[in-house]
Amino acid sequence: MSYPTILEVLPGSPAASAGLSAGDQLFSINEIQPSDIIEYQQLIDAPELDLVLHRSGVDVRVAIAKKVGQPLGIRLNKSIFDRVQTCDNHCEFCFIYQLPRGMRQSLYLKDDDYRLSFLYGNFTTLTRFTELDLVRVIEERLGPLYVSIHATDPDVRSRMLRNPRGGTSLRWLRALLDHGVSVHGQIVLCPTVNGGSVLEQTCAEVVARYSHLASVGIVPLGVSQFNTNSTLIPHTPADAIRDLEIIEQWRSIALKVVGRRLFFASDELYLMAGKEFPPSATYEGFSQHENGIGMVRSFYDELERAESAGEGGGRNAPIVTGEWRTIPSAPPNAYRAVRHTQNASAQSGEGPVVLVTGEYGARAMTAVRERLERLTARSIRILPVRNDYFKGNIAVAGLIVGGDLAQALAEDEEPSGVYLLPDVALQGDIFLDELSLADVAKEAKAPLRVVTPDLAGIIEGTGG
Repeated sequence: MSYPTILEVLPGSPAASAGLSAGDQLFSINEIQPSDIIEYQQLIDAPELDLVLHRSGVDVRVAIAKKVGQPLGIRLNKSIFDRVQTCDNHCEFCFIYQLPRGMRQSLYLKDDDYRLSFLYGNFTTLTRFTELDLVRVIEERLGPLYVSIHATDPDVRSRMLRNPRGGTSLRWLRALLDHGVSVHGQIVLCPTVNGGSVLEQTCAEVVARYSHLASVGIVPLGVSQFNTNSTLIPHTPADAIRDLEIIEQWRSIALKVVGRRLFFASDELYLMAGKEFPPSATYEGFSQHENGIGMVRSFYDELERAESAGEGGGRNAPIVTGEWRTIPSAPPNAYRAVRHTQNASAQSGEGPVVLVTGEYGARAMTAVRERLERLTARSIRILPVRNDYFKGNIAVAGLIVGGDLAQALAEDEEPSGVYLLPDVALQGDIFLDELSLADVAKEAKAPLRVVTPDLAGIIEGTGG
């Protein structure tokens, strides 16, 4: 057990009135040692609390009386107090195996913990799930959860996870659904492994056996230059077209059979295939927006609403998975960290607005560039940043690194008034390659501003 440390005490809170302070370690609440932030939250809802703290090497007992359900008023340094359940799979397509050495330590953590799935929307394979875990999820209604399916064929799934339990662990998915737990699924498509006929079988068995899934997101394999597995190859346009046709066929079947579309393809697949994005209704609420599914369509919808209103149209916040934002003390760091704290520059020049994004994002933005110009009354350029750090088929904005961005900014000789960078490329003010926003901004010939990846962010960034 690693005891959580108090990072902050809110002024005027019950914790502040009781004398709790930053640096105190929380040992127990009413004689119970909480194992995670979920259990902690349940315990502190009580009106009378008996806390045991470790303070400067000394145990301190503190009694607190408050209203039922009133927040205690502290922020802790971690969400899991006992031990994160790490992943014992060795999935050949896992992007962690495609990372170079020397990146921040948290990027190399392979978790397979259902609690992190509930809290942050992390996907779990359920290969380390147990009867006790099932009992807790059911009793405490810990949902939605997010489960990596990949394939329903036991042999294919075991081979993909490189774990013999991969073929049997989907029994836990069946048990979760049988007890009414909301679950979102994911399939990472490897063209030569679980695409084509295997994807058809998986979709068919999902409709037949797991139709109570809230959604199934289907995303393509990302292959970086650090991949050492020759069997991992990226989608070709023909592969993407084939798999999209399968997804669309089974989406129609699911709608007829279970009344919901169930299957949702990622934006990358549509861009790879050169196909138009489906209408908004097809996404049924954009439940896997953060998984790169429906981001472009929701942006286009936001643009249409703004054009109809003749103004910015208001912020259309992306769907946020997980429950950590609803738990006052749950720290997002290392799982769903705060993207960015402040802009490198708050000023905007008079030249064109330059939208900085990945190569996929550039394709989507180019299609509506003129409409954005009319809406913002500004000239707009789009600057795609080629991912030379990861290479391969990595072309999303969220994996832009500081070095590639700095080079793109240094080489950009076109007129510019302000560069707008989507905040998904940052954790705090740091890029994946550990370069800081301030260091990268030195290469820009105009102010570099960080914005949310939506229309409202662009409007705010332009000063509109």
